[in-house]
Amino acid sequence: MTRLPPFFALRALEAAARRQSYSRAAEELGVTHGAVSQQIRRLQAELGAQLFTRQGNAMIPTPAADRLAGRVREGLALMRDGVEDFARSADRDPLVVSLDPQFGTRWLPLRLARLLADPAGANLDFRIETRNADFVTDGVDVGVRYGRGQYPGVETALLFHEVLFPVCSPALAAQHAIRAPEDLLRTPLLRHRHRPWNLWFSCFGLEEPAPSGPEFDDSLMLLEAAANSMGVALARSSLVEQDLASGRMVRVLPDAVVNDYAFYVAWRADSPKLRRILALRDWLVAEVARTEPEEGRQL
Repeated sequence: MTRLPPFFALRALEAAARRQSYSRAAEELGVTHGAVSQQIRRLQAELGAQLFTRQGNAMIPTPAADRLAGRVREGLALMRDGVEDFARSADRDPLVVSLDPQFGTRWLPLRLARLLADPAGANLDFRIETRNADFVTDGVDVGVRYGRGQYPGVETALLFHEVLFPVCSPALAAQHAIRAPEDLLRTPLLRHRHRPWNLWFSCFGLEEPAPSGPEFDDSLMLLEAAANSMGVALARSSLVEQDLASGRMVRVLPDAVVNDYAFYVAWRADSPKLRRILALRDWLVAEVARTEPEEGRQL
């Protein structure tokens, strides 16, 4: 099979044949007159044939060169169509969004109608995942993750830090006079395996009481236990927003603490869907900014 000449030499031939000028071809291609002339000479040497003749100020392609330039033009058109089709497919295909379970079941549903009414919410494919999805192998375009923001190989934007405060059912709150942090020492406490009460008590110079009662590994199960008057839970603000608004649970103290875990939106900078990803990122950041972040004591 005949080896193809260099791609830029073929582009120079096509532009020069169409414009009948090395100078105008160079201007179109964004290079110098000398660069086009050099590529044409190189192509002539490789093909073993004269490609242009000068007629006054015009460079006229030979019949064979004109036919070759036409084929190159057809090839460029096919390549252009392929690139445009690829770009259109990036808009047609769903934007696959991997969500942290708590974010996807508690924070986002309260705002989902606003998102779907916005152009950033068009053609989204939501996936609730308990692990951080791989952007290369799992077919995910953008993810919302909960952690410290250290995710190698991807871009990230901070959404919000977690704020922690004690909550319980209205019935339990009525049974216990909780007016200061130390009052919690005499109140039944529900414990989370990865978010111990010492996060709260240490901020107020108090020691956590000896553990008693059940320990929970799941935040939503912990909150359900609190809503059913089993005790006071140290709640993540993003998970109890609806329960507090409905009165199903109450916040027993105004104090809040903040740890170094937060929600981040993550994506690959080289994604073909980058325009849509950035639109979704901007919507999420703006939605978070709609309400003032709650102040808390930094852990």
